[in-house]
Amino acid sequence: MHNPAHPVFARRFRGFLPVVVDIETSGFNPTKNAVLEIAAVIMEMDGQGRLHLAETHASHVKPFPGAKLEPSALSFNKIDPFHPFRFALDEKEALDKLFHPIRAAVKRNACTRAILVGHNPAFDLGFLNAAVERAGIKRNPFHPFSTFDTATLSGLVYGQTVLAKAAQAAGLEWDGEQAHSAIYDAEQTARLFCGIVNRWADLVEAEGRLHGPGSEPEPSA
Repeated sequence: MHNPAHPVFARRFRGFLPVVVDIETSGFNPTKNAVLEIAAVIMEMDGQGRLHLAETHASHVKPFPGAKLEPSALSFNKIDPFHPFRFALDEKEALDKLFHPIRAAVKRNACTRAILVGHNPAFDLGFLNAAVERAGIKRNPFHPFSTFDTATLSGLVYGQTVLAKAAQAAGLEWDGEQAHSAIYDAEQTARLFCGIVNRWADLVEAEGRLHGPGSEPEPSA
């Protein structure tokens, strides 16, 4: 059945479907360091044009052969890449698992492709593109270089650019013990992004009520 909200979502971001991605790694170099965790949050738009979290997909990832594992990075994100209970997937399997629902959401929402949303997303996109190339994946649903940056948006709206502080400024709870896991950071970033987009929609709606067709300025005192 045709859902009238879908074309609205497709038009809202010029045909792009925003998908929040967070990647935990073994360092800062996407060609030398490994992807260890990856999570993606797919959002949906309701009939009132408001964004909400809809689906979270995530995988632990095995380091690719020859990957450099920086002790400082592993100490920071508290990941043991070789822990037997990680049930980690090879890069290609992990990306295929992630991309399948994203492609379905792009199609479902009448969009042309996904666009990565992240907190300083150049980092995540660099690692994502490097993993896609290593895995030989031909149909990457994400735009190869464009992103939405919640650090920039949060700086504009809340005066904060650090994810934890921006989330708290937006009225979200922040658990430092869960932070730096891909799922937690991706879902908190998605809540932050939805809140900013929805807050903007509220402002536009209020402005339209004040200055829409037929409105008259209030008489001066």
